[in-house]
Amino acid sequence: MNPYEASERLQGRFHCTPILTCGALDAWAGRSLALKCENFQKAGSFKIRGASNALSKLPSGTQHVITASSGNYGQALALAARDARMQCTVVVPSDAPAVKMAAMRGYGATLVLCEPTLAGRASTLAEQVDATGATWLPSFDHPDVIEGQGTVAVELLQQVPGLDAIVAPIGGGGLIGGIALACRDTGVRVFAGEPFGADDAWRSKDSGVRVEEPNPKTVAGGLLVSIGEHNWPILRDHVEAVIRVTEEEILEAMKLCWERAKLVIEPSSAVALAAARKLPTECEDVGVVLSGGNVDLGKLPF
Repeated sequence: MNPYEASERLQGRFHCTPILTCGALDAWAGRSLALKCENFQKAGSFKIRGASNALSKLPSGTQHVITASSGNYGQALALAARDARMQCTVVVPSDAPAVKMAAMRGYGATLVLCEPTLAGRASTLAEQVDATGATWLPSFDHPDVIEGQGTVAVELLQQVPGLDAIVAPIGGGGLIGGIALACRDTGVRVFAGEPFGADDAWRSKDSGVRVEEPNPKTVAGGLLVSIGEHNWPILRDHVEAVIRVTEEEILEAMKLCWERAKLVIEPSSAVALAAARKLPTECEDVGVVLSGGNVDLGKLPF
């Protein structure tokens, strides 16, 4: 997995998102923050990077891809598939936000609803793969997806030389895994932010054994998954620490970012921002990956 090769290969497939700064956030965090704005990315999150990379590596002649998603990855894969002139099917929990279902359909995906449980998702996905012959592309537990997500750090390191650290949210581990691979041999420290209510990555890192969270509870809906099998060794070996944050800290960071930086970010992005405040004091210049901005405005948490 080489995010630098992916970055070269995928030129023009997604935006090189901007870096923004905010003095109020710097004062709040007690350090200088470079905000990598993936909330401005195509389909509203970093997920288009991994989806585009995975599609680019499929065998020639692949016509149909399928995944299971309640939001960001489904939107990203649908858009990437449309651009590649492929069909896309997304298995979606029946309780997924209507705004995200509409976005997936808008990008050309066929949606198949399933029961809002892990078992329901898995069984419906298997049925659809058998019925359609589509190629399954998981949202994070796949080497090509991890590699593609790492392009965010390739850009960030070029845009802001001299960073002490990068922090990003962790759910399944595709984003933080790609970032960690891109930062190898650079001297830049890599940290993951995670909610206390979905802290399987922290517990895995602490114990040295991958564990799962059967009942995650957090406002950060994009992080309601456990660390993947391909992602775990990267977390174990190349991410310095997982920093846990409370629900109150997530909402404080999200609200402050909206009010002071004028950036609409989703709760998962706010996890990274909240974690940046808890980094070691010697991390003075920090890149914060604002992973996405797909907010259901009908269900604001504050």
